[in-house]
Amino acid sequence: MEYFERPSGGEGAVLVHLSLRQHGQDEDLDEFQLLAKSADVAVLAVITGSRQRPDPKLYAGSGKVEEIAEAVKQLNAEVVLFNHALTPAQERNLERILQCRVLDRTGLILDIFAQRARTHEGKLQVELAQLDHLSSRLVRGWTHLERQKGGIGLRGPGETQLETDRRLLRLRISSLKERLEKVRQTRAQGRAARQKAGVPTISLVGYTNAGKSTLFNRLAGADAYAADLLFATLDPTLRRIQLDGIGPTVLADTVGFVRHLPHQLVDAFRATLEETAQADLLLHIVDAASVDRDLHLRAVNEVLEEVGATAPILLVYNKLDSLPDQEPRIDYDEEGRPQAVWVSARDGEGLDLLLQAMQLCVSAPWETLTLEMTPDLARLRARFYGLGVVESELPDDSGGSRLCVRIQAPDLAQCLAREGLVRADVVLEAGVG
Repeated sequence: MEYFERPSGGEGAVLVHLSLRQHGQDEDLDEFQLLAKSADVAVLAVITGSRQRPDPKLYAGSGKVEEIAEAVKQLNAEVVLFNHALTPAQERNLERILQCRVLDRTGLILDIFAQRARTHEGKLQVELAQLDHLSSRLVRGWTHLERQKGGIGLRGPGETQLETDRRLLRLRISSLKERLEKVRQTRAQGRAARQKAGVPTISLVGYTNAGKSTLFNRLAGADAYAADLLFATLDPTLRRIQLDGIGPTVLADTVGFVRHLPHQLVDAFRATLEETAQADLLLHIVDAASVDRDLHLRAVNEVLEEVGATAPILLVYNKLDSLPDQEPRIDYDEEGRPQAVWVSARDGEGLDLLLQAMQLCVSAPWETLTLEMTPDLARLRARFYGLGVVESELPDDSGGSRLCVRIQAPDLAQCLAREGLVRADVVLEAGVG
């Protein structure tokens, strides 16, 4: 479909940004311009204004639309980009007046995603999001082909071209959802295998352009694409790394989030975002130098809530190189657990502290336990000695002993399972080590 084909080279665009005093959905103009840059658009003009509320027909007022039309004509612009969500009717009305293509914020983000998708899975997800967006924008542009008017030579198959288009779209959307469901199942099997092998997953999340890919490359020694663009990373990247005190660990770099991320994108990328939802630890990367830091934090937390992510979160304040008064450090909560780490992924400052905090967050707590070892549990006793977790042993009169061990819960459960036992069968006393 021509909808998905983009002309080569940047297109000339007029950007429109309106402040809505009663709407509560104001977007960031700087971020909008960076979105346009990320879409390889040449910004010819930026038109701003303010309204109490959006106009139902044109979103902007008629006077502002005339100003936009004049700019389009003088600058020979090919597209007008609105930093807002437009209804299908508003898009059609604006295109009729402006005599050029009109895209809203959602359409612009979808276009960036279409350019960045590299893997088969990524392309499927982008196409699904685009089709979902397009399905509400089909209009009666095919009346000359309609064959339902009756009469000789005008009797047809019983559906208009518009209905045919909608039916074909529904079929394609259904097909894409089935294929993505298979991707989701494959990912679930991979996660189950890693969990069975005791390999934890650490997922990097954060606002777009916060420096996730740069940090990912530092931690994993990888060469994932990193650039000062929004949505530089689209396809998820997984790498296996070794962490001191933890062992093999899977590190996942994911797509960046943005304020008011289109719902169809969240739905389309649900298979990918499940890597985030099912992670053992989330590294929430934050641009520490951004003036909108708190807004970005809230936007990411909203998407995490939407995809059902419940893993512990470690905040990573990145770009410390832009804050000359800050030093790398770990912030702890009242219980002594790492809560935030301040680093510079670009310069590598504070990465040793980040690895230390990751180890503390992912590692299971150590427990000091007193176990009753009867004579028939000689193999279990040998396992504990083999792991090097025995701190002391006191023999008893029955030929058994009381074993004091310092061990992590997963290791204890694995040892007991091999003997067909549960914790209550052997543990006499327990405490945090």
